[in-house]
Amino acid sequence: MATEIPYVRDMIFEYGKTDRVSPMIRRVVAENPSAFTFHGTGTYIVGHGDVAVIDPGPSLDSHVDALERTLGPERVTHIVITHTHCDHSPAARPLKEATGAPTCGFGPHGSGRADGVGEVEEGADRDFVPDIRVRDGDRIEGNGWTLEAVHTPGHTSNHLCYALLEENALFSGDHVMGWSTTVVSPPDGDMRAYMRSLERLWARSEEMFWPTHGPPIPEPLDFVGALLAHRHEREDQILSCLARGASTIPKMVEIMYADIGRHLHAAAARSVLSHLIHMVETSRVHCDGSPGPDTVYRRT
Repeated sequence: MATEIPYVRDMIFEYGKTDRVSPMIRRVVAENPSAFTFHGTGTYIVGHGDVAVIDPGPSLDSHVDALERTLGPERVTHIVITHTHCDHSPAARPLKEATGAPTCGFGPHGSGRADGVGEVEEGADRDFVPDIRVRDGDRIEGNGWTLEAVHTPGHTSNHLCYALLEENALFSGDHVMGWSTTVVSPPDGDMRAYMRSLERLWARSEEMFWPTHGPPIPEPLDFVGALLAHRHEREDQILSCLARGASTIPKMVEIMYADIGRHLHAAAARSVLSHLIHMVETSRVHCDGSPGPDTVYRRT
């Protein structure tokens, strides 16, 4: 029986308005809804007076204006980025110009990979370079709040989550979202790294996750456990497809994702490719040459 992921999708909000979602956290949602962003990018403001802004979002004037109205006379001490996709980091530039706050992140897009930046996939923010480069375990501190970085490569190689120590909560970016599974798209997306990062979060103790898209996840460890089980089941499905003679990614997607709209099959194919790269690396699947979207695969 397939693992049932306990999705959390109910969310009450209004675009451009500020919601206090916890004693130390406020959220403003950008009006950039899509099949990949759910209702849009949720930008978080941490603290009071001296604050951090997490994932300022897309470069939308309406969203930047809403953030500036919310912040008012408060001092932004840090602009914090989980990763460099175009729905997360581009608004850092106008927000920095307005506030003078430094930007904080792992590095430019692709910088978490062994080969440096390498290829850049569609949807990446190629322009973002942080003022402060953050590494695993680094702390960003302000007046009454502490963010501890947790490097979680997989969705992107430079993905960071941030633990808010005072509330035993974690800003999980796109690594863990309550409304959907995460797309892991090569070359920068890496399924092996993603699953290892899930295992790492599963071993932590936070009581609440705050994804950049969608509502909070109140029982995050159960949720992460279900995500891990789901990813292992996807790889079992791939082996089953190969046993049935479905040896190419398009044929696998037709079988594995028969219950979702065809407009999402291209994204699903990227995740299947990432699984196959992982399975080739771990010698469970073979192919001639390097694994790619048009490769023919076979079981070991």
